[in-house]
Amino acid sequence: MKLFNAPPLQDLHAAQTLPSTVPPTLLPRRSAARAPSEALLSLPEAPRGLRIVPIPRLMAGNRWQMEGMRAQPEAVLLWITRGQGRLTIGGTTRGYGAHNAVFIPAGVMHALDIGAQTQGVAVFFGQNSDVTLPHSMQHLRIREATPQSEILGIIEQIQREMASDKVGADRAARHHIGLLGVWLERQVEAASFEVAKPNAAKRLAARFSALLERDFRSGHGIADYAQALGVTPTHLTRACRESCSRSASDLLQDRRHYESCRLLSETRAPVKDIATALGFTSAAYFTRSFHQRTGKTPSEFRKRA
Repeated sequence: MKLFNAPPLQDLHAAQTLPSTVPPTLLPRRSAARAPSEALLSLPEAPRGLRIVPIPRLMAGNRWQMEGMRAQPEAVLLWITRGQGRLTIGGTTRGYGAHNAVFIPAGVMHALDIGAQTQGVAVFFGQNSDVTLPHSMQHLRIREATPQSEILGIIEQIQREMASDKVGADRAARHHIGLLGVWLERQVEAASFEVAKPNAAKRLAARFSALLERDFRSGHGIADYAQALGVTPTHLTRACRESCSRSASDLLQDRRHYESCRLLSETRAPVKDIATALGFTSAAYFTRSFHQRTGKTPSEFRKRA
């Protein structure tokens, strides 16, 4: 029995850019039994500007905020100075450690598993940034001392100007952000000769990840995604397990769960409308699924969020 049967709410988020191998019309939309309430039409995350957040502070919130499959409406650069952890992005899981720079473009599905000893900063560029940035995810291992000191210096200058009340501080911060974009561009160029071509499993997982991020609200199951990608459900699941040690179904359910947590904590929309927005055929199915993952009903989670 399928528990999901609703269309994606295209008004809630900007359309995601899919790889050229995944046509944007690949998955047909299904008809909704009813439209969600007007409250759901204001769900896009509020625009936020440039900010630099210490990585340990990212862990201060609820665990679902970091470990769940998610996408955000702005680009972020993680600069890791100590510790290690794991990152799942583009359908592939990889480890990262000290002196790693991880760039995640806006609208790209990912999850972060940050170790307790991890130190560094996350530079959020904001939704209206005009900085020239890479169009794809980048994971750079910065081994040389010179570029390590360069990025530290640039980030310190940005923080200093952001905290300053001197004339032109905002303009100076924007210039330093531009330099950070140049630093990133140069490191991507330097690392381009070291990047290994992804195998067939990783390419398929990446296509699935992009399609999933666009259509996870649609109510489609793994068989639908597999058909759209021209493979069997078993083949798709095998590729995902090889690339990120998780099944295709796990990625789908995790992405839907993260969004349900966000909607419950950041909006006042009724639970039944959130269920519809995420493709569940009824609020009862949504409540059962949510309780299985969290041990709480949606209403209980909302009260504690």
